[in-house]
Amino acid sequence: MIKVSPSILAADFVNLERDIRAMVPAGADYVHIDVMDGLFVPNISIGLPVVSAIRKITDLVLDVHLMIDRPIRYVERFCQAGADILTIHIEADTEEHNLEALRMIRAQGVKAAISVKPKTPAEAVLPYLDLCDLILVMTVEPGFGGQSFMADMMPKVTKIREYITQRDLACELEVDGGVNTETGHTCVQAGADVLVAGSAYFKSKDPAAFVETLKANG
Repeated sequence: MIKVSPSILAADFVNLERDIRAMVPAGADYVHIDVMDGLFVPNISIGLPVVSAIRKITDLVLDVHLMIDRPIRYVERFCQAGADILTIHIEADTEEHNLEALRMIRAQGVKAAISVKPKTPAEAVLPYLDLCDLILVMTVEPGFGGQSFMADMMPKVTKIREYITQRDLACELEVDGGVNTETGHTCVQAGADVLVAGSAYFKSKDPAAFVETLKANG
């Protein structure tokens, strides 16, 4: 079954509670929360207080994506703030520190995940697979919403799906960046089962119909 995770990076921050509550009748499965520090990516978004506030107003799964330098410093605090899934970028620290960060996340009872930027090859996920509940493939350069979908990332998605299948892992495969009804179908065909949609979801005249169309891709 395909899951949809609307990204609040494209929401109306003046009316964030309204937009998040509206995700339930729209049929969303997760709330995708992009945390950016201005170092790992050239943008600054939100942090711990906002995640904590969101946790209080929704029972949806909080899909927290850390685009921050050396995430091991903060993973426990984001778990305690209410993340249900916590994703770190493998490019953000050493392999040793990233593995320890994933263990720390799992020790908090939170699902641990890794993400890879467009220039990072599929095989880079191999050392982390056994500690992952989700793998996120970026189909844009992380840092800003509204970018164009990079279709040349689909072989990477397919290869990572093969790794997951070969090891018989209960690991979801998520795609983030430029996802709409057309590109979402492409991602599902490549092996994705969780679709992050930001601009396309929030600009849709009928978010429920948009989500239904994405899920029908499966």
